[in-house]
Amino acid sequence: MDFDLNEDRRMLRDTLEKFLRERYPIEKRLEYSKSEQGYSTKMWQEFADLGIIGALFDEEAGGFGGQGDDLMVVFEQLGRALVVEPFLSTGILSGTILSAIGSDLTADVISGQTQVSLAHSEPASRYDLAHVTTSAEQQGEAWIINGQKSVVLGAASADKLLVSARTSGTTEDEDGITLFLVEPIASGVEMRAYSTIDGYGAADIMLTNTPAKPLGEINQALPLIELAHARAIVAVCSQCLGACEVAKDMTVEYMHTRKQFGVIIGKFQVLQHRMADVLIELEQMRSSIINAAGFLDDHRDLREKHCSAAKNLTGRAGRQIAEEAIQIHGGIAMTWEASVSHYAKHIIMIDHLFGDTDHHLERYIELG
Repeated sequence: MDFDLNEDRRMLRDTLEKFLRERYPIEKRLEYSKSEQGYSTKMWQEFADLGIIGALFDEEAGGFGGQGDDLMVVFEQLGRALVVEPFLSTGILSGTILSAIGSDLTADVISGQTQVSLAHSEPASRYDLAHVTTSAEQQGEAWIINGQKSVVLGAASADKLLVSARTSGTTEDEDGITLFLVEPIASGVEMRAYSTIDGYGAADIMLTNTPAKPLGEINQALPLIELAHARAIVAVCSQCLGACEVAKDMTVEYMHTRKQFGVIIGKFQVLQHRMADVLIELEQMRSSIINAAGFLDDHRDLREKHCSAAKNLTGRAGRQIAEEAIQIHGGIAMTWEASVSHYAKHIIMIDHLFGDTDHHLERYIELG
């Protein structure tokens, strides 16, 4: 089996890598993350013009990629630069759903004109995608939503909210969930925006008698939500891989310049062994992500099983690599000025997105 990238994906990788190297230094990233919107609208449009957003969608949706390998290529490079633009919230979570149902919004997302955030997680749901207490009722021809959503990525800067709500059944029924489009400025929408510890934008949202427009089939949204999250898992695992590669490179460089007792610490055998373990973990991580990406278009149980395997391994390996980078750098790695600290934060936070290591180990066992 050939795991090498084809010519188009190599070109995509090289183009994005060069663009980020020249236009997205860590200083700019920190500046963008602290801005009012939490990212650069100018950079987002440049990514769209470069075709990077389009690479996340297939040809039927107006893109030119959309496969697991395309997600890997794009998000590994985004992870290397710690890009804060809303690729995950708009391009993957919402974009997957919009393209699957053939929404007209898909073209606007690909062009960079519209951002859509998926509001699905709730305070008590933890990682259970079927746990939805937010409710929607039809009043005449109109629909209204009541409920609360938590940690909605990219919500503060979104033009539209894609909200899941229960239209039938009980709290954890797999059937009975419907997706709705909600305007962020609609009546009854209260939003508390904040930055996550690694500098990405999120928000908690309260909906009170909020008008909404149904999107897709009534009561049948869970399969689409699961697909979006499976693709998001491959994306964030790839992002973690890119960040881990940079953290490893920074640590190796530091080991070749830092001296103790008049000796470069890179000559200490115990540190050499620790970095050898890091290299092994990186290769295992890459292999698991390639495997999960290859099963994204397979049937649900097989797709979910391999995504859980990749998320579990990525979480465990990422934590080890981040800890090694911090420990070998020493106290300086805990400062804001040290780039490695920002990579370590992002690597650790990825473990908690869409299910941590414990959750996905249990899920892998359940899926058999």
